[in-house]
Amino acid sequence: MPATSNAVDVAIIGAGPAGLTAAYLLTKAGYSVSVIEKDPVYVGGISRTVEHGGFRFDIGGHRFFSKSKEVVDLWNEILPHDFIERPRMSRIYYGGRFYSYPLRAFEALFNLGLWTSSLCMASYAKAKLFPRKDVKSFEDWVVNQFGHKLYSIFFKTYTEKVWGMPCDTMSADWAAQRIKGLSLGKAVLDGLKRSLGLNRTPNDGMATKTLLETFRYPRKGPGMMWDAARDRVVEGGNHVLMDHALKAMAYNDATQRWNVQATRGDGAVVTINAAHVISSAPMRELAGRIQPMPAAIPAALDLQYRDFLTVALMIRSEDLFPDNWIYIHEQGVKVGRVQNFRSWSPEMVPDESIACVGLEYFCFEGDGLWRMADDDLVALATQELAQLGLADPATVVGGAVVRQEKAYPVYDEGYRDNVDALRRELEARYPTLHLVGRNGMHRYNNQDHAMMTAMLTVKNIAAGARVYDVWNVNEDAEYHESGTEGEKAALASERLVPERLKAA
Repeated sequence: MPATSNAVDVAIIGAGPAGLTAAYLLTKAGYSVSVIEKDPVYVGGISRTVEHGGFRFDIGGHRFFSKSKEVVDLWNEILPHDFIERPRMSRIYYGGRFYSYPLRAFEALFNLGLWTSSLCMASYAKAKLFPRKDVKSFEDWVVNQFGHKLYSIFFKTYTEKVWGMPCDTMSADWAAQRIKGLSLGKAVLDGLKRSLGLNRTPNDGMATKTLLETFRYPRKGPGMMWDAARDRVVEGGNHVLMDHALKAMAYNDATQRWNVQATRGDGAVVTINAAHVISSAPMRELAGRIQPMPAAIPAALDLQYRDFLTVALMIRSEDLFPDNWIYIHEQGVKVGRVQNFRSWSPEMVPDESIACVGLEYFCFEGDGLWRMADDDLVALATQELAQLGLADPATVVGGAVVRQEKAYPVYDEGYRDNVDALRRELEARYPTLHLVGRNGMHRYNNQDHAMMTAMLTVKNIAAGARVYDVWNVNEDAEYHESGTEGEKAALASERLVPERLKAA
């Protein structure tokens, strides 16, 4: 596409699951579309699959499961012949032992050994006899439920790695919603009964879905889905412009159309003239590029994000563990999770004599981890894998680093007001600007949720009005009608994340 003005029906910012879902459906419906994507190589956003020397890396792990038939049907339509069925398994790793995930309290106490489990039970008894009275934080709530010892082993370390803030600053509301149904006393009693043959029911420790089940997965990773969607868009006569970063966008009241400017990798500026704009770009970045700037720009600039990087190691060995990934609860290492890419799909790892694992680090863009050189990150991951007792450093034969900025929108004390302020202004001023996806809406959701927001947006464009409120899509990719009941249902099932305590 030449670096001049190009007129289309819809300009789409971002070629992730939401952006490409919208582009694919609009192309099918006969609309002209241009998608801009700042990555020079990969589509799919956080759902892309990165390739290095024939090895393929899933950024974060993506199980293809949805309660929405409409989403599942679209997956099958875009990628009809390339899904495989894979076993699901995830565990916690602590002190050289594996623990079931979700946590089974009786099993945990047994694995911890007599001395540590005795301390856990004593700590639990103390918490029940002398509970914290003023329960405000995540730490307060979990300590009251399980005692300080179990809290410090199975809750504190991993939670702080992921979210980058101390547990005593997170709201207790998140803990009460996130850790439901697990009663230590009941789990221990059930475990004792089962060991004596008095209880034949499974000792899950909590009412939850089974630990080991199956899921569908593209045989070469989730990026396979979004590569196929991109190809269908291009085959339909539309454009996916790689290595194009959003520079600015302005709405023309006279023509009621948008001018969207994107800077190409070589510095050239492409201008797209569009009747509608669909944005999956982070709200903070989008607000800073709309001209004139929204009055709510201070609210947008206050939105924060948690970033993420994967260090993939190629190891001359059999697979280190059968899990899709394991959660690392050790305090002495920075790694939060470790993926086993062959467990996702054998086609992710081309050499049967090589195991390939991805060590996942949660960070903030610009901090020490994020700024480390790739070689130093590979060395750190190698050292931490050895420290965990999972691999011999001498067997590591290669490594690669993948950085993912803005992987998780942060739910701090002001995020909801900031999002609402920006949303209200944009919707009132620009009825043809549509926000979709995780970062486009600053909502921590899965790819099927992001896809549903795009599906409803396409329906709104076809109807010429906001018939569907995309903010009423919940974490199960289900849509709730507008109104009090719908709003409550969407909020109740929104994916849960910790919120920072408000200052006194």
